[in-house]
Amino acid sequence: MAKWFVYNKSADFKGIGEKYNIDQVVARVLINRDVAENDMAEYLNPAPEHLHDGSQMQDMSQGVSLIKDSIDKKNKIRIIGDYDVDGIQSTYILHQGLLRLGADVDYAIPDRVEDGYGINTSMVDKAHSEGVETIITCDNGIAAMEAIELAKEYNMTVVITDHHEIPYEDTAEGRKFILPPADAVINPHRQDCNYPFEKLCGAAVAWKFIEQLYIACGLSKDDAYVFVENAAFATVCDVMELVGENRTIVKLGLERLNNTQNLGLDTLIKRCKLENTNLSAYHLGFVLGPCLNASGRLDSATVAIELLESTSPIEAARLAEKLQSLNEERKNMTEMGIRIAEQTILDEGMENDVVLVVYLPDVHESVAGIIAGRIRERFERPVFILVDAADEDGVKGSGRSLDGYSMYDKMCECRDLLDKFGGHPKAAGLSLKRENVDILRQRLNEQAGVTLKELEPKIHIDVPMPFGYISNKLIEDLNLLEPFGNGNSKPIFAQKNVRILSHKSIGKTGQYKKLVLQDQQGFKIDALYFGDADRFDEVYAAKGGSMDVLYYPQINEFRGVASLQIVVTDIA
Repeated sequence: MAKWFVYNKSADFKGIGEKYNIDQVVARVLINRDVAENDMAEYLNPAPEHLHDGSQMQDMSQGVSLIKDSIDKKNKIRIIGDYDVDGIQSTYILHQGLLRLGADVDYAIPDRVEDGYGINTSMVDKAHSEGVETIITCDNGIAAMEAIELAKEYNMTVVITDHHEIPYEDTAEGRKFILPPADAVINPHRQDCNYPFEKLCGAAVAWKFIEQLYIACGLSKDDAYVFVENAAFATVCDVMELVGENRTIVKLGLERLNNTQNLGLDTLIKRCKLENTNLSAYHLGFVLGPCLNASGRLDSATVAIELLESTSPIEAARLAEKLQSLNEERKNMTEMGIRIAEQTILDEGMENDVVLVVYLPDVHESVAGIIAGRIRERFERPVFILVDAADEDGVKGSGRSLDGYSMYDKMCECRDLLDKFGGHPKAAGLSLKRENVDILRQRLNEQAGVTLKELEPKIHIDVPMPFGYISNKLIEDLNLLEPFGNGNSKPIFAQKNVRILSHKSIGKTGQYKKLVLQDQQGFKIDALYFGDADRFDEVYAAKGGSMDVLYYPQINEFRGVASLQIVVTDIA
């Protein structure tokens, strides 16, 4: 169970509020988020001029020059992307950008089951046999040493655009970072890269590349701004931190997505019944994104790219319907996999493991990452979900972590057990031989470097605030802090000894609660609780009808009538 703490930072909240015309509670939230006062104007009002110049990335000019030369010479160019949302949007950005410049270009997406993640030697062999002279990767390639070496043996030009961690080895002389032998390696994580923000997703790196390529080819950088909505979509769905430039990208991208001119995206939005909704990061991450992801999980990611590139309303409708259907199938597979994973953890006595390494031979590999994320939430610790690979002797899987445990670093420490791996501190992919699964579980737990106590989640309360302080103006000011997501969570408010005047179960299975609450000052307010209904009943019974709550205020609109309400996020 999460521990609650109240932020105890000091500043002239009243003065900041007056300076920026925001409620002082919002000023306090900004200080709690470590937003410097000089940066608050930009934070509250992100604009295109706040985006960084892509030319600052190491190898950017070299990569642009190589691709421009390939276009001029009419060389056959192949984009090699990936099958998740970031890879899909990256591929779309590069493909459309290069087509506009008259390039002879196509794309290839690895098959999740047959190829695994990213560019591989078989894809390089195929490209060579089909006369491809130039390869440009997106959202992958940084760890593909063997594949890039083969491409260079074929005398191909290779440009990598990626955002994953740079592979490294720890040697007696210190940490040695290993770059593949491509002609240009564009990745903001490079130690020699001067780009001021390293946390971009793959689609954002691809967008920066197209911006610079447009400039080199005589177009305006502004012509590439159309892709900000794709970069925003991928930033949210790849769970990048919504801080700095990422927050600006998502804020600007959502503005465009709410009036998108992309037929495919507009059709999918309508298919998901969001056409009259002010799209937020939530809708990208939990409604629209999973539909695109489902294509790479259960079919082919090319279906999603075809939707993005569709110019026919009939074809767009067909593809959107297919993606939504695939996503429903994915949901059912995921729920079944979660139940199997939870039972396996109990059956194999892993409840006390700091790092959960769960082998599920009967689960489809396409949902391993989603299951890992859900099990991480359930058990509040790092999780690797491993499943049988197409190779009879191997397993593959995905990991999801939390603050305090860098999954990528720990895999580097176990590289001798792994056939292939890559990722971020909080998310990773890997493959290994089946006989190494138990050894990996043991090694990861022995070398965890952190205890379950240290991994216990901590919730930091922004402001203890009575319900009577909530107003329409406060909620409008809080909305300036959006988009919310990883690294920029919704503000958290608290109130002690709240009386539960009424409560009833809602939802298909009664899993949620609709409440009427009264604070110590006697102020009543409607509330919703989407947490564990059974736990609510236990706390309610134990506390005699009152409890402490964490909450977030919002405006509820029902049948044209607007009213204040809160969403209760935790109880104690």
